[in-house]
Amino acid sequence: MRPIVSAASSVHQIDSSDVLSDRDQRGNIVRLTVAQALAGANAVVVYATGAIIGNMLAPDKALATLPISIFVVGMAACILPSGAIARRYGRRAAFLAGTGCGVLVGLIAALAVMLGSFWLFCLATFFGGAYAAVVLSFRFAAADGVAPAKRARALSFVMGGGVVAGVIGPQLVTYTMHLLPPNMFVATYLAQAVVAALSALVLWGVRLPVPTAAESHGGRPLSVILRQPRFVTAVVCGVVSYLLMNFLMTAAPLAMQMCGLSQESANLGLQWHVIAMYAPSFFTGRLITRFGAGPVVSLGLLLIAIAAAVGLTGIDIAHFWATLALLGVGWNFGFIGASAMVLESHRPNEKTRVQSFNDFIVFGTMAIGSFASGGLLSAYGWSTVLMVSFFPLAVAVVVLGRSALMRRRVPVDA
Repeated sequence: MRPIVSAASSVHQIDSSDVLSDRDQRGNIVRLTVAQALAGANAVVVYATGAIIGNMLAPDKALATLPISIFVVGMAACILPSGAIARRYGRRAAFLAGTGCGVLVGLIAALAVMLGSFWLFCLATFFGGAYAAVVLSFRFAAADGVAPAKRARALSFVMGGGVVAGVIGPQLVTYTMHLLPPNMFVATYLAQAVVAALSALVLWGVRLPVPTAAESHGGRPLSVILRQPRFVTAVVCGVVSYLLMNFLMTAAPLAMQMCGLSQESANLGLQWHVIAMYAPSFFTGRLITRFGAGPVVSLGLLLIAIAAAVGLTGIDIAHFWATLALLGVGWNFGFIGASAMVLESHRPNEKTRVQSFNDFIVFGTMAIGSFASGGLLSAYGWSTVLMVSFFPLAVAVVVLGRSALMRRRVPVDA
């Protein structure tokens, strides 16, 4: 394998048909893990403050969680464009475009809070979603140029960078939210813009394969790929895992406030939730390699169900924190397991198209849950939000069980 050096760039690029050297693989994984940690703070800041700022600025309190819903809409709307950029110009170009949006999040949100503009704040969270859409591709980028047997572990390890995001994000909120009185959270979003800029610097050195002509224009039609039972199972499990994580996490900070708990306790609960989301990533890949993606996803769905059940037992700090922690671990197993299934559902020259389409379905559907969360919380309370979560869980269990039966009968991937 010989790296090809472009005269217009100091960054080496490698043809996508090659497996990268061990050194390049390690370098990419380290950079993507650090970038995941920095970029993850973007989402944590939005989730920790979005409903609170929305409640302060919204013309109608029922719209309090709309900024977070717009964040999810931004993710869904920008996944396919970011995938198109990656297919044509390479993943690094998509990464840098995403971090540019990350800087805009902080600057526009800070201005919105200073002006008291709810709709400007919603625009800021849309850019936050665009940034998050690009961050989603980090996990798949980690598998580029890696031998198939090691891809699940590479994907999982990069997701582990979210552990640091779980510390950076909430602490960023806690230590900056009152720095520029009387405008609460202005300094928080300015600091978030700086963190996004640092992420861009880290990503600049990532070395990934150059898109080939076959990858840009070839491959099977999406209609054929979408009919694969393995892909359908991956999408359903990914949708349900992320939908319920977002559904409950969106409502939790505002629900804690409505129950008389402090913003600091909500920040800390969210911090441990995000740590729980990403800490298992350091061994989730090994579990998938040993037991398969299906059993790992099943465990994730079970933990999400237990999280909702725990939340129904009370409204003390301990109940909220336990719910958020269990929800985080359940999401990790469910979503990473589903992502590993996606890797099994496409050929190398179809990867960016299939991966971005998968994420588009996942986050397009998740936007519905995000919109519904605020309305249900406002109208019916936290218990109803928790109870509703059991319905999509039941759907995912049925689809996963059916897939497992089919694979036993025909032990060959569809």
